[in-house]
Amino acid sequence: MMLFDALPNGFSDGLSSPRELQKSDTLLRRFEEIHNHLYANDGLSPEQALEEMTKLLFLKIDDERRKAHQFYCDDDEWSRIASTNTAPALTERLTTLFDAVKQHFPDVFDSNDRLKLSVNALAWAVRALQHISLTDSANDAKGLAFQKFLANRDKAGRGQFFTPQPVIDFCIRMIRPEAHEIVIDPACGSGGFLLSALGFLRKNAPSTDTVRYVADNLVGYDISAGIARLAQMQLLLETDTSVHLHCQNTLECSAESIIAAHPIAQERGGFDIVVANPPFGTMGKITNRRILATFELGHKWTAHGNAFHRTSEILSGQVTEVLFVERCLSLLCEGGRMAIVLPNGHFENSSLAYVREFIKQKAQILAIVHLPQDTFIPFGTGVKTSLLFLEKSRNDATSRRDIFFGTITQIGYMGNKNATPTYKKDAHGKPLQSEDGEPILEEDYTALAEAYHAVQRGENIDLNNAYTLASEQLNGRFDYDFYAPHNRALITHLQSKNAVRLGDIVDIIREKSPLLQNAQAQVEYLELSDINTNFFEIIATTPYTVHELPSRASYELREGDILTAVAGNSLGTSNHATALAMSEHAGCICTNGFRVLRNPRIDRNYLLWYLKTEFFLKQVFMLRTGAAIPSLSDVDLANILVYLPPEKEMKSVASSVQKALRLREAAREELRAIRLVLV
Repeated sequence: MMLFDALPNGFSDGLSSPRELQKSDTLLRRFEEIHNHLYANDGLSPEQALEEMTKLLFLKIDDERRKAHQFYCDDDEWSRIASTNTAPALTERLTTLFDAVKQHFPDVFDSNDRLKLSVNALAWAVRALQHISLTDSANDAKGLAFQKFLANRDKAGRGQFFTPQPVIDFCIRMIRPEAHEIVIDPACGSGGFLLSALGFLRKNAPSTDTVRYVADNLVGYDISAGIARLAQMQLLLETDTSVHLHCQNTLECSAESIIAAHPIAQERGGFDIVVANPPFGTMGKITNRRILATFELGHKWTAHGNAFHRTSEILSGQVTEVLFVERCLSLLCEGGRMAIVLPNGHFENSSLAYVREFIKQKAQILAIVHLPQDTFIPFGTGVKTSLLFLEKSRNDATSRRDIFFGTITQIGYMGNKNATPTYKKDAHGKPLQSEDGEPILEEDYTALAEAYHAVQRGENIDLNNAYTLASEQLNGRFDYDFYAPHNRALITHLQSKNAVRLGDIVDIIREKSPLLQNAQAQVEYLELSDINTNFFEIIATTPYTVHELPSRASYELREGDILTAVAGNSLGTSNHATALAMSEHAGCICTNGFRVLRNPRIDRNYLLWYLKTEFFLKQVFMLRTGAAIPSLSDVDLANILVYLPPEKEMKSVASSVQKALRLREAAREELRAIRLVLV
């Protein structure tokens, strides 16, 4: 039985005239109340309630734009619904409005789409909105309402299209769109990048005809019809004009067809600016051979020395974001600029070196900015990401500019589920305020964007979280830590001291133990967490039958082996796991999250100590890769430099370590010897 609720406090009951509209700065509260009412009273899922609410908002906006004055439910209709549960005039009026909306936005709605709400819910929602002018309400209030409303819906499972606003605005400040430039987002979600570009023009080029700019210069594509509707609606609210938004999969369209659909872009040979946060992480791989065949990065690539070549072999699958990199580049005109959000693995992993080489062949890398892990946690993922800024190479390009590297340390909000804002404070803990009396967010996006543009003007910068690198020094990796000046200085210093490769002074065990071939054998197993990271100590092992072991169980230990971690979030930090196998650990099996170092050609105790020094840990942190769980490749582990001091100093260090290990064992014996007798 459908509930016929009274309107909540603050909603108008009567309707003296359907033409009387008022501005509202409390849209967020209205949106939430309407959505919750539809969800609670019409038996809809949160996603279905959002879809129906989106339709109603389109009807409302289109009614205001055309001054049709048909979006209302008067007192007589409201009373009739209460008594008869029918309102034919209301239903006919809104159906006619929706037919008009479908004609105006054929890329957003199918011709067979319909309003699916009950007449009670429909009337309730219309009365909640009918006195509000969505087109006249303050832009800031509308933007905040939609941003927070969509963020809340993100909690209900729509995280795939929400990008944090500070990240969006930072990308646009770095790119600096101009009034004549065409901006496309091929995975536009709810339109955040396009809206930010519009906001940037309003602030920095106030004479711009923003209505015409939106109609001619902003283009968006998204695979989801519901999400494309949200983007279209937000842009309608901003400028009261339609925008080039299409519900299509840009990986299935050719770049040529997308460019041809926009006459100005076709004339220029592509779009001036591409901005994108493509789907990644849990989206899986594209396996459709027809799609893969159309992409260079849908094919297998082979390495020949430092060069990569595309083969004719089509891959069995490719992750979505890699194909988006190619698609974005193909949409750009010569000299066009691009910003894209990517998982850190694409900047670091050796298996994706061919993707980075492809990028270098097609574009000039302008900037690489690392984001902290907290950035996306409030919005549904803990994947570590970075921002890549490119300029598509020109045919006549001869010189290459220095590359700007930066890392964001303060994002302006906490990494909790609510993204609680964080503000700058004075020495007394009181929030600092801007000239407008508003609290100042604790963020360094602004400073980094300013530093980047200073570099573009040929100026020097002096920031702890930014530096520049000559483009010819960029090798197979794109990550911030790999090229950070303090890390490069450490490597140079170690090389000047004739440090040796770890792989040259120790055997790195990579072969699985033959014990694992006996499914019924009993073994002791140890994980990364079984190490006391402060004292080189294995503190626990767990008995297993071989067939019960996890698949990562790999290496058999001998007395005197050194274990050091090559995986995990603590990799290269002060909690990096390194331990010495004692006699009781002989025959134990360890996880492949370790590498076993055996037969050292230098003093074992010195090497054990060195693996806890900053000389070692900084190199590990610099070389580790991975967007989710960091890891260190065998090649990089072998290439880590080990400083060998004069023999007298090495013996002194080794002697101190040996003494510490003896004291550790004596302490354990002392504890084991304690007895308590009950009297």
